Amino acid sequence: MFKDRIEAGNLLAAQLSVYKSDEGVVLAVPKGGVPLAYVVAKELGFPMEIVFTKKIGHPKNKEYAIGATSLSDYFVIPHYDVSEEYIQEELKVVREKLQHMHDKFMADSKPANLNGKTVIIVDDGMATGNTVFSTISLIKKSKPAKIIVAVPVASQSAVQMVSKEADEMIVLMTPPDFSGVGVYYENFNDVSEQEVLLYLEKLREIKMLH
Repeated sequence: MFKDRIEAGNLLAAQLSVYKSDEGVVLAVPKGGVPLAYVVAKELGFPMEIVFTKKIGHPKNKEYAIGATSLSDYFVIPHYDVSEEYIQEELKVVREKLQHMHDKFMADSKPANLNGKTVIIVDDGMATGNTVFSTISLIKKSKPAKIIVAVPVASQSAVQMVSKEADEMIVLMTPPDFSGVGVYYENFNDVSEQEVLLYLEKLREIKMLH
C-alpha cells in the first residue's frame, strides 16, 4: 500500500537511479502519472514530457480498454460487439480531450527528440495495460535506445502483456487479486490540470537553476 503518488514516485526513482548517467526522457501518462514522473525526472535529472495517448473504452464499460489513440495514430483490438461507428465517434471525443491537454500543458514547447534515448514511461498503475502498451507502440516509431515502463502497481496480466513490448519493466507490486489501481493507495485523489501545470513549472524552474 502506498501513501500517495509522491511516495510511489520516490520508490520508483530509487529503482531507476541506475539510469542516471543515460541520456533520457521521462514520459508521464496523464494525469495520474504526472506526480510520480515529476519525482522520477527530478531525481534522475531528466526532462519530463506528457504522453498524449488515451485508452478507447468499451461501450458497455469505459474503464475496459479496447485500444488507445494518440493525436495522430491509434489501434483497436477487434471486439465483435463494438461497431466501427462507435470507434470513430470515440476517437473524435478522446482526441478532443488529448488536444485540449496538449494545448494546455505543452503548447509552447517542442516535443523531445526520443531518438537513441532511454525513455521511461511512468504511470500510477496498470489495470489492463492497454494504454501503456499502445503508448510503447507509438513511441517505438521515434526509435529510442530503450523503453522502460515504471509503475508502482499492476495486474499480472498487464505486466505479461506490456513486458512483451518494453525493454524493461519496474513494477513494485503485482497483487494476485488485483482489483483496481486506486485500492493500493491511501490517497488516490484525482490529479487536477492545475497540479499538472504546477509539476511542469517546478521542473522548468529546476532546469533553469542548472
